[in-house]
Amino acid sequence: MRVFWEKGYAGASMTDLTAAMGIASPSLYAAFGSKEGLYREAIEHYVAVFSPSFWGVMDLPTARESVEGLLRNAACVFSDVGSPTGCMVMQTAMEEAALSPELAGSLCQMRASNADTLARRLQRGVEDGDVAPGTDIRAVADFYATVHKGLSLSARGGAGADELDSVVTSAMAAWAPLTSGALTT
Repeated sequence: MRVFWEKGYAGASMTDLTAAMGIASPSLYAAFGSKEGLYREAIEHYVAVFSPSFWGVMDLPTARESVEGLLRNAACVFSDVGSPTGCMVMQTAMEEAALSPELAGSLCQMRASNADTLARRLQRGVEDGDVAPGTDIRAVADFYATVHKGLSLSARGGAGADELDSVVTSAMAAWAPLTSGALTT
């Protein structure tokens, strides 16, 4: 997982992967079938490890707390000096040409599901009364999903935790106007 996260799918050579795993190429092929098979397993592991901390915040009392929690958590994880920077799933958006159509489609769906999860939480906020009726749920979800993607990209580009946290603070300053129900697209 770390090799793919650090180097990307295309950048991770078989030599890099077998060295990290301490196995020979035939063992890798026997266990995973292909580089893509190994990558799929690595993505599944990444999602299993990080999804609870990212998406567990969707159960906070208000939609605002949930969205801010997601972004603050992302700022922390994406800039953690003990791990590769950014999001392993997001970084593949620029590698589509190196991926099979099936893998590219699967990763695209994973990235799109982030906005869907945010939209569901915002809708629950409307039902709970902490997001105004008439709020353009999809636009707000897409905005914060884009901020989330931007945090990943910025971390990959060298932004540290303080810079990412500042971006989150700025993005959350837009919460009240975005969720007041007064804006239309």
